[in-house]
Amino acid sequence: MNTGEQLLPVLAAGGPGLASGLRLAEARLNEVAGAHGEVLAGHAGGTLAAGGKRLRPLLVFLCAGRTEPDERVVAAAAAVELLHMATLVHDDVLDRAPLRRGYPTVVATAGRDAAVATGDLLFSRAFAELAATGSAPAVQALSNASTALARGELMQRDDAWSADVTAERYRERCQLKTGSLFAASCRLGAELGERGGHTADALAAFGDRIGVAFQILDDVLDVSGPVEDTGKHRGTDLLDGTVTLPLIVARARDEELRALDLRSAATTPREAEALCDRIAATGALERSRTEALEIVATAKRDLAAIDLEPWQRDALDLVADGVVARYS
Repeated sequence: MNTGEQLLPVLAAGGPGLASGLRLAEARLNEVAGAHGEVLAGHAGGTLAAGGKRLRPLLVFLCAGRTEPDERVVAAAAAVELLHMATLVHDDVLDRAPLRRGYPTVVATAGRDAAVATGDLLFSRAFAELAATGSAPAVQALSNASTALARGELMQRDDAWSADVTAERYRERCQLKTGSLFAASCRLGAELGERGGHTADALAAFGDRIGVAFQILDDVLDVSGPVEDTGKHRGTDLLDGTVTLPLIVARARDEELRALDLRSAATTPREAEALCDRIAATGALERSRTEALEIVATAKRDLAAIDLEPWQRDALDLVADGVVARYS
């Protein structure tokens, strides 16, 4: 899902209040990026300018269920995106990534120290924004998500180039690294929109599911997607040693792939693209996509049982559809 045509139906369902809230959150993000000196402002602003889908702020607003933006909800929407941005900057440091969504990364342009400092700044400001809401449950929800993100990153590092990663372990990693912040976004919106308790739990579960599906499809795109759509070359995960569901499924289906030493199988972009073609030939991409579709279907089915405003349910349905549409 992108910020273009696929977002328009969600904005239409959410009404003018949703569009207004997203504009306020974007203004807050720009304010934060420019508030800490010229050097750090440049790095933080560059990370912000690289864009992204702003799915997490969108979920905050939709789960709050307000027809007009509320200051505390705006702060929460900015906080989840700041935390997300911080993790991307730190991930790029660990991966030595030259590009992020087609833009040069902070680590590529300014070095490791500047990138670490930029990520730390964004992380600290995320909690500063949320603390200003005065909601202890909201701060706890974001803290839990940040812990899960760190655990997921450590798990991914432990699993690098491992032939022993199971599909179950991969799904757990997706939940920690991606599902947790989607879930927190939904919970923050519900809590600050004064829809806590069972509703907040159910919306968090919805967010967790579409986050996991989002990650699975992102991993499919790493194997199949052209650089103009993904902002990175095919097989980046293979070069980084990140074991994803398409690779796990392909190795289970292809004895020759199963026998490969993953660390030496793809050491150059050309080798990675060739390995992507071999993975695709097993049907692993279709199988992975089917799993993501099933997860989204479950999320939408369970959403129907939550007590929501009709416009709110329609908009969240469209977000779930958009997670799938980004693959098409």
